[in-house]
Amino acid sequence: MNHGISILFRAIPLTMAAFCFAYGAYIYAAGDDPSRLTAGPVVFFLGSICVALYCTAATIIRQIIGTYTEAARYIFPAIGYSVAAMTIVCGIFILTSHAPGSIVAGHVVCGLGLIAACVSTAATASTRFSLIPENSASSSFAVNSRGFSAGNVATLIAIASLAAATAWVWGIVILAKGTLPAHLVAGCVMFGIACVCTSLIALVASIARQARGSYTMHEKAKWTSLVLGMGGAAFVLGIVIFIVYRHHPVNFAGFVLLGLALICWSISSKVILLAKIWHADFPLANRMPIIPVLTALACLFLAAFLFEAAGLEGKYFVPARVLTGFGAICFTLYSIVSILESGTSKRN
Repeated sequence: MNHGISILFRAIPLTMAAFCFAYGAYIYAAGDDPSRLTAGPVVFFLGSICVALYCTAATIIRQIIGTYTEAARYIFPAIGYSVAAMTIVCGIFILTSHAPGSIVAGHVVCGLGLIAACVSTAATASTRFSLIPENSASSSFAVNSRGFSAGNVATLIAIASLAAATAWVWGIVILAKGTLPAHLVAGCVMFGIACVCTSLIALVASIARQARGSYTMHEKAKWTSLVLGMGGAAFVLGIVIFIVYRHHPVNFAGFVLLGLALICWSISSKVILLAKIWHADFPLANRMPIIPVLTALACLFLAAFLFEAAGLEGKYFVPARVLTGFGAICFTLYSIVSILESGTSKRN
């Protein structure tokens, strides 16, 4: 990877973050109806995930091009966790404001903060990314003394697992105690967010354990199955919501779940790539970035149809805007998997 390409791959997540922040603010400021007050904050804080992904990208790229410093080892994860914490705090503020649309927006923004925390954990795991090609090329399958300790790996996985468990419990509590249609929407979307967080456990575990050298051949199928399964679960739940509530205004949540499933499958490209290159040659590694490109296009095409549908039924206003933001997330994930491919390529 040359310096110019490294700048491009770092610019993509920042550009997508700027898009989400600007578009979300525009939606929010353009009117005071509940749909805008719901979609605006959600799209805006999707930018927080892009910032966390930038921290991951910068952490890996600097190691590849040889500009990684001891300060950067702490600065980038700190930025990611700070943005995640800010997002959760803002979500709680929205939730307690009792403004129109605050129930859905507040819960979902908190969930986006949990995703950002998981991504920041992936950035932390990536601080020793440079050891992965070395460990993969070793014939001994021995633990690398320069990698993470067993306790470090367990802590990283535990942080991502805690965020995922929080999202699962949060969704259950909303559905169990909620009495309004907005609670049904928020609960279902939180389940989709939990699927994304759970998928990120697979990414964190794969990076951390490969950097340590303790990743086993059995784990290839284990983590790949987890992330693909989470995408499938979100997709199926989205279809079920859309069909069961087809005559009810809340069925738009089904489209949001489909978008979250596409994000899970975008994450799978990184987990699959790491699994395929571990102690093996994978000639199709440079084809893996096509997966998040396809999911980004799927989000944008679906958003285009929903923009048209929103002209006839207002309930599609929110998913049309949110899916556009999901497209930005998937495109940002394209840059991450491209960086992973470059950093693990045998050509390096």
